[in-house]
Amino acid sequence: MPFYRQVGQVPPKRHTQFRAPGGELYREELMGEEGFSSDSALLYHLGTPSAIVDSTSWELPDQSLTPNHPLRSRHLKLHELARNPLDTDPVTGRRLVLGNDDVRISYVAAQQDSPLYRNAVGDECVFVEAGSATVETVFGALGARRGDYVLLPRGTTHRWLPNPGEPLCAYAIESSSHIGPVHRYLSRFGQLLEHAPYCERDLHAPTEPLLCDGTDVEVLVRHRGSTGLVGTRLVCPTHPFDVVGWDGCLYPFTFNVADFEPITGRVHQPPPAHQVFESTGFVICNFVPRKVDYHPLAIPVPYYHSNVDSDEVMFYVDGDYEARKGSGIGRGSISLHPGGIAHGPQPGAAEASIGAEFFDELAVMVDTFRPLALGEGGLAVEDPSYAWSWAGRGPSS
Repeated sequence: MPFYRQVGQVPPKRHTQFRAPGGELYREELMGEEGFSSDSALLYHLGTPSAIVDSTSWELPDQSLTPNHPLRSRHLKLHELARNPLDTDPVTGRRLVLGNDDVRISYVAAQQDSPLYRNAVGDECVFVEAGSATVETVFGALGARRGDYVLLPRGTTHRWLPNPGEPLCAYAIESSSHIGPVHRYLSRFGQLLEHAPYCERDLHAPTEPLLCDGTDVEVLVRHRGSTGLVGTRLVCPTHPFDVVGWDGCLYPFTFNVADFEPITGRVHQPPPAHQVFESTGFVICNFVPRKVDYHPLAIPVPYYHSNVDSDEVMFYVDGDYEARKGSGIGRGSISLHPGGIAHGPQPGAAEASIGAEFFDELAVMVDTFRPLALGEGGLAVEDPSYAWSWAGRGPSS
């Protein structure tokens, strides 16, 4: 994170005695990235953060991946995965849609509370497509509403509590490293600059500690194993939500897509103008309602392009995405446009867009720098005709 916060009680000097009213020492924990060489936070616990009384295997949901071979563009209908939200929670109910060694993208519709969970593989960026929830974390609680990105640093113990009513529909982008603001938006000291499409006022972190009682409390941990990703079920003697205060530059936060200020121009702007976060091996962009190109001869929809270094994943959240008209894509769809095949507007979309002044669309894009494979969730909801939609016909029967 680019700036410092303090929540709750902390001592005036780090790594010094800090005692409870009864005289007991609080347990200081440093949670830091890149081996003490990057952002960190100091958390002050009532209990011992390393204490466990049991450790058993937790079988992760299906993490298998199928290569995108033969190579083709794909259309995945994510809303078809949202069939049993009453029996599903936002963590264990995730269905893997796409992935590679840098990122895994999952989808879930849920109305059950999740177990306590810790992702020890990498940061998570969870986009709330619909519904709302409270996200309880060791740093405190966050409110999550429609349009929020919920950023959870690697190793953050947390749980999702969907609010009653509409199911919580979440698009989970799970990194194998860290996710943060785009470097070109930051000063050399980490402040978001004037040309950035959002600023620190738009980022919302916990504002007070969250203390919970409990004994023999289970925490599910997703982590690396010798054969890939694995899960462990830890049992802590006391509740891990026992932090009386913390400070630092590493913490969970939310950012709502409605606070992203679009960057527009006289002619069509490339995807980096829409970037919101970055990670190792991929970037996250969002396309929000905006005024479009105003050159007198402008063509507002994108030109055809070949992302020779990237696979492009677009999640269509809301509105009317002009470039995909006639393709079968709608709300809740994902398009995968892999490197090696050019992509762009559907036939007739360029002509139809001429003269448009405003696009009412909302989409979240992930561009990866290594090829993506399909997860079991993606394979289950594919529209097999999409790859041929530009030509108007497919393979001969």
